[in-house]
Amino acid sequence: MNNKAKRMSAAGLLIAIGIVYGDIGTSPLYVMKSIVEGNGGIGNVNRDFIIGSISLVLWTVTLLTTLQTVIIALKATNHGEGGIFALYTLVRKRAKWLVLPALIGGAAILADGTLTPAVTVTTAIEGLKGLNFGGNVPVSTQNMVIAITVVILLVLFSIQKMGTSIIGKAFGPIMFLWFTFLGVMGVMNMAGDWSILQAINPIYAIRLLVSPYNKAGLFILGSIFLATTGAEALYSDVGHVGKSNIIGSWPFVFVCLSLNYFGQGVWILNNPTYRPADGGVLNPFFEMIPANIRLFAIILATIAAVIASQALITGSFTLVAEASGLKFLPRMNINYPSNEKGQIYIPSINKGICVATIAIVLYFQTSAHMEAAYGLSITISMLMTTILLYEWLVMKKVNTVWNWIFLIFFGVLDIMFMISSLTKFTHGGYVSLFIAGAIGFVMYVWYYGNKVRDKREARNAYVRLDEYTDMLTNLSHDENYPTYATNLVYMANVKYNKFIKREILYSILDKRPKRAKAYWFVTVNVTNEPFTAEYAVNTYGTKNVINIQLYLGFKKQTSVNVYIRQIVHDLIADGTIEAQPQEYTTTPGRDVSDFAFVIVQDVISPQTQLVGYEKWLVEARVRLQNLSSNPASWFGLEYADTIIERIPLILGRPNPSYIKRIKPKDYSNAKTK
Repeated sequence: MNNKAKRMSAAGLLIAIGIVYGDIGTSPLYVMKSIVEGNGGIGNVNRDFIIGSISLVLWTVTLLTTLQTVIIALKATNHGEGGIFALYTLVRKRAKWLVLPALIGGAAILADGTLTPAVTVTTAIEGLKGLNFGGNVPVSTQNMVIAITVVILLVLFSIQKMGTSIIGKAFGPIMFLWFTFLGVMGVMNMAGDWSILQAINPIYAIRLLVSPYNKAGLFILGSIFLATTGAEALYSDVGHVGKSNIIGSWPFVFVCLSLNYFGQGVWILNNPTYRPADGGVLNPFFEMIPANIRLFAIILATIAAVIASQALITGSFTLVAEASGLKFLPRMNINYPSNEKGQIYIPSINKGICVATIAIVLYFQTSAHMEAAYGLSITISMLMTTILLYEWLVMKKVNTVWNWIFLIFFGVLDIMFMISSLTKFTHGGYVSLFIAGAIGFVMYVWYYGNKVRDKREARNAYVRLDEYTDMLTNLSHDENYPTYATNLVYMANVKYNKFIKREILYSILDKRPKRAKAYWFVTVNVTNEPFTAEYAVNTYGTKNVINIQLYLGFKKQTSVNVYIRQIVHDLIADGTIEAQPQEYTTTPGRDVSDFAFVIVQDVISPQTQLVGYEKWLVEARVRLQNLSSNPASWFGLEYADTIIERIPLILGRPNPSYIKRIKPKDYSNAKTK
């Protein structure tokens, strides 16, 4: 979707509904169920409890989703991209410590991306359990529910490569139907007791927190918070659909959600002694739907659950791409299924989330157990987002009083929800915290490992390439050395058209002199346009040393091998570099000879003098680098003659070590046995 398409339009609004609101849009499937079960079941609730609960739900969504996210956070975008990392990018110059809330919040959101698909799809499929179709019960056990859930999840993750534009166009009409269905079902049940609208008054929400009928007390907020999960994904997905389309579509979504919660509340009040036929956990959402359309509702809910998962998955792709750009995570292969840079697909992340999600389904077995673990990590990310948003408001020079009101009000709300959700830790919340901790650990090691490395090698890290052109030219013509390759290509980052990392020249000159007819130093600059294909050349007055600056669109960045061959042909044709005639070839008249592509990776040298924490951090960072995706695939060099060369990384000032020379020992007079 281009910038024009991101402006508010009927098509844009429909795509936004299809991509953005899946998570928060499926909350009616489990929020009231969790609230009622948390209070001991339907037999232990009364009118004040239900009205107070719905009031808490409505005002939580109003404050955390509508006010904080849609009205405030969506203003804080970085070139149209949203999410906690985009927000950090805007404010990071204000203080170094702001990287910590960014790392913690980002890890928590990515962890939530594994729980959302599991809980939403499982809840929807459980609606089929025990249903009688013509005298048969197709889904009679929880094991069958799990099997169907796993199959659906596998299909969902397999279609991610299609891209969010295609998926959004397909899902938009379905989600519009889903929200309309939520609203209609809500109104149908509200007709039995319109006084349920009292829940709009926030006084009922406040009363419930101290009511004796509320057995969970303040900890009921752990279930209430489930109604607003998805707000962070909404913020992260702004780059896919544009803020105008989110702002324009949210009122419709909010009204439909509210009506459905009202309807569920009326049904609960009108059925105080109801018990599920299969003896399982009561779900007011499915129970309030007329029996003759129950199957339709379950199918629609299942599709909506799949789309809910989609919102988190696409948000995760965006977050990981931003994290990689901020050096929070190693570089990964990123595919662009459409001509819009904001719409991306990351194969390794897709596989990782898929495996983690299915593992969660198999581990928890039921949606009730998953709900007990769900939401804890997101409360942490919301608190971190609040901290960063406060810094953004200060940076924007908003009145100091309003800044402090924002921080205190939303900070207290976030802390209350986080404390109430901590009760979930022993009920499975430890799983989401473990996943968040693992992701956070990787981010911490990569980010601070780079910091230590850059600090320790800053003095000698870069040299001037133009000061070594004579040496490289002489080596190119020195017949005392065998030819390593006709064209020796280094994927390097030449800064300011002359500064290059010392390790690149170390690879050519010191490790083993590599003789080549031409030395190429290639820098790939990715542009914001999809199909840019341009290059600039600097030969420093030589015919053997060539600095190439490639300017490639984000859909072109993996075609380096093809472009380099064309550039060599062009430069030979205009006399910039020497000809490369080939005597042995299957293509008569071929004027471009062989290539060897070199990508340099670091290994820790035994001479490195770092000790303790810094040494461990850098070593861990290097291990992560070696475990990440093959660098050759970043540039489309998988089928080229590519060498991954490891160069010793010496950090700190090594202490000179000397060994003393002595005379050989004389054993001529030694006694023999």
